[in-house]
Amino acid sequence: MEKPKQLSRFDRIKAKYKGPQININPEVENEVGFSYASFDEAVAATDYSFNRNDVVKGTVVQYDKGGCIVDIGAKASAFLPLQEAALIQEQGRNIESIIDIDAERSFEIISEEDENGQLMVSLRRIQYREAWEKIIAKQATDEAFDAECISVNRGGAIFLVEGLRAFLPGSHLTGRLPDDDLVGQTLPLKFLEVNQDENKLVVSNRRAVVETQMEDLSRGDVIEGVVKALKPYGAFVEVGGMSGLLHISQISMDRIVDIEKVLQPGQKIKCMIIDHDKVNGRIALSTKTLEPEPGDMMKDPARVYEQAEETARVYLEKQEAERKKREASAKDIVLGLGDALDDLSVGMEGEGSEGADASDNLDSLLS
Repeated sequence: MEKPKQLSRFDRIKAKYKGPQININPEVENEVGFSYASFDEAVAATDYSFNRNDVVKGTVVQYDKGGCIVDIGAKASAFLPLQEAALIQEQGRNIESIIDIDAERSFEIISEEDENGQLMVSLRRIQYREAWEKIIAKQATDEAFDAECISVNRGGAIFLVEGLRAFLPGSHLTGRLPDDDLVGQTLPLKFLEVNQDENKLVVSNRRAVVETQMEDLSRGDVIEGVVKALKPYGAFVEVGGMSGLLHISQISMDRIVDIEKVLQPGQKIKCMIIDHDKVNGRIALSTKTLEPEPGDMMKDPARVYEQAEETARVYLEKQEAERKKREASAKDIVLGLGDALDDLSVGMEGEGSEGADASDNLDSLLS
């Protein structure tokens, strides 16, 4: 006895998914000259040609284990696996939360037909290309953008940018270290490297922060900061999201042997900006320029911070006066050299005339 022909999965779905039913009077069917039977024959005779990497329109018709069934107009079905349903893969997420039944979308064909004539399709690959297009457009404008941290490692942190993973080196994170507390936080970023061929994205938080905040910073400004870390050579102070170095030689006019006796991590202090590198986002700080009296940072730091603005004003006025004095001295030297050069020039002209007279006398004697 001949075994009954086994239906494909799509054929079984098609038997249940009839779509809208329209009752047409047979007399009307005869009038238009086209019957449902002839329509079925035309569909059967239609040659569907699908190739790998083609992008086609399709409609989700049923959820299935590990994905969903998509009607793309072929004789057989197309299957969308869960891992190809979205660019951002979230653990524990199911297909029902990603795409709805009857949703019409564009799908990319990623396989040849199997023994049942079924194709495999993807949404993720279309979204991947669209994400790179957006990233390249962002890079062209070089504007800062926000992104969320999804993980950290020994070298830095991973951020999601348009659904793609971007690496943030620890050296380009301002004001903090890449620890577990960073996960879930959103930071402003700028691109350091964009390489679509190698699927490589490198970003910088420091660039984004520095280029926006350092525009308002100048040498001589008094700013507030928080001591973040102590090193034998000085302290790192967080200033508005940036990290500045307060060198041990710039803490006090008095010599400091043990920096921990003067500063502690988490301590709020006032500093003066004595230098900055806007390109690389580095600022040099000083508290000794804010000391009313030498050694006050060790004896009475509260007094230093209380009088910081006034002390800074006096210090800057003194520096400006000294600068003008140096310029005046340099100008006097230049003017003095000018007078000396003029005298030298006159002397040379006089020697030249005496030489000419001697030559005339010798000529007259020879004649």
